[in-house]
Amino acid sequence: MIQRIQSLYLLLAAAAGIATWFLNIWKAVLSDGTLTYFKAQSSFIVFVIYMLIVALALFCIFLFKNRKLQFRLTVLNIFLAIASIALQYFEVLSTANKLQEGGKHISDASYLPGAFLPILILIFLFMAARGIYKDEKLIKSLDRLR
Repeated sequence: MIQRIQSLYLLLAAAAGIATWFLNIWKAVLSDGTLTYFKAQSSFIVFVIYMLIVALALFCIFLFKNRKLQFRLTVLNIFLAIASIALQYFEVLSTANKLQEGGKHISDASYLPGAFLPILILIFLFMAARGIYKDEKLIKSLDRLR
């Protein structure tokens, strides 16, 4: 189970998903000097999607005997990761617009290192799916030899 490299990739994807819960994603410095941060926990939808990504990645680790289902769920998780990246981007834009509509001027805004974790999640899930696919292909070739 853990000996397979895709299990490690799924575990790393889950760990990166958990880290997004706690790290800040975006920081804005307002004209009056106050700081505003955006976390994944700031938006309920973004937080739920990250919870699903983590749960699905951890669940897929234990599906090593059913590679077809493991591959399908990993591909579904890839689509969830893409959706989380897009949703996170739009939530940050929405937060910035709300601040400016509230009469506050943003003097400096920047993404923080936590914003790049969803890209790592996507890479780890892609590598896990590739490993699962290679295992399935290897098993099919061995079945042909029997």
